[in-house]
Amino acid sequence: MSKYILTIEDPKKNNAGPKAKEDILYFLEQEGFERLPLKLDLDPENTSFKAKLHKLYLGKIYIPRVLKKVKAEMILLQYPIYSTYLTNILIATIRKYTDAKLYLVIHDVETLRLFKDDHEFVANELQIFNEVDGIIDHNKKMHAWLQAQGIKTPIVDLGLFDYHNPIKLDETYTFDRSVVFAGNLEKSKFLTKLAEVDFQMKLFGPNPATSYPANAEYLGVHTPEELPKYLTQNFGLVWDGTSLTECDGIFGEYTKYNDPHKASLYLSSGLPIIVWQKAAIADFVITNNLGFAVESLHDISKRLETMNSEEYSTMKKNAVALAEKLRRGYFIKTAVAKLTDEKDRA
Repeated sequence: MSKYILTIEDPKKNNAGPKAKEDILYFLEQEGFERLPLKLDLDPENTSFKAKLHKLYLGKIYIPRVLKKVKAEMILLQYPIYSTYLTNILIATIRKYTDAKLYLVIHDVETLRLFKDDHEFVANELQIFNEVDGIIDHNKKMHAWLQAQGIKTPIVDLGLFDYHNPIKLDETYTFDRSVVFAGNLEKSKFLTKLAEVDFQMKLFGPNPATSYPANAEYLGVHTPEELPKYLTQNFGLVWDGTSLTECDGIFGEYTKYNDPHKASLYLSSGLPIIVWQKAAIADFVITNNLGFAVESLHDISKRLETMNSEEYSTMKKNAVALAEKLRRGYFIKTAVAKLTDEKDRA
């Protein structure tokens, strides 16, 4: 079977694509998928007449020219590509010039995130979801939301994002109740309030604040490939927003539906995780004993104080076992196989 992954490239940038998308490419190439590169040099913030003409060129000439040459039975698109116009063009062109089944792997549902109040965008995004042959979403919470919006397309839940982690997995540890947070620190405003909680935390990531409370130590920024080498703590924290008592704001609310890639970073490094109890990923963490969920960051110190080495050891072993799966692409390979099998039976 000829299987392709549409790979959106920006020829003006030398950097690799987002790690979550690059890892899916890496793992699915092992399953016989080929890259189908499209060079779409787009600046979403450029609304000039010249930029609009360029977008028309991409949609009317460049994309059809590339796809006319493709003999595919299956095409997978990692969604979103940050242009609903070009997404619609891609779907229409694939339908016109190929007989391929078209599947989406959802990285973000923008209706749940940045465009929830934009009714035109919401209608367009939901229409896109109903026009493809199958969807891989994140988890059962996102699945239920999609169905509640009237999505009839077959949906398979990913479970977790896999994580290509080249750093040797270290199964040893010292139980010291240490906690780490890694991510874009600029949008993690809650970190500046950590003086109000009674536990220590290590911080990694770009765009740090000018200063942090004494119980938060900033240790710099590393590439996604290098960072796991420095994740030697007992727990990784998955939290978003400005508040210590809940995950708030656009991105905090979004955790009720998505699988944060940060969780996969920690777990692929063998670290159990701490999550908000209302986060969609909390069910997975609790069911598989991969850490614990809290209502508020104020609850962490008490939970850590009452935890013993034996209890932590079980969580650690579970995280290490899961890390092996994440490092070989278990979840995306399983989801693609399940989705395509279901379509074959339909």
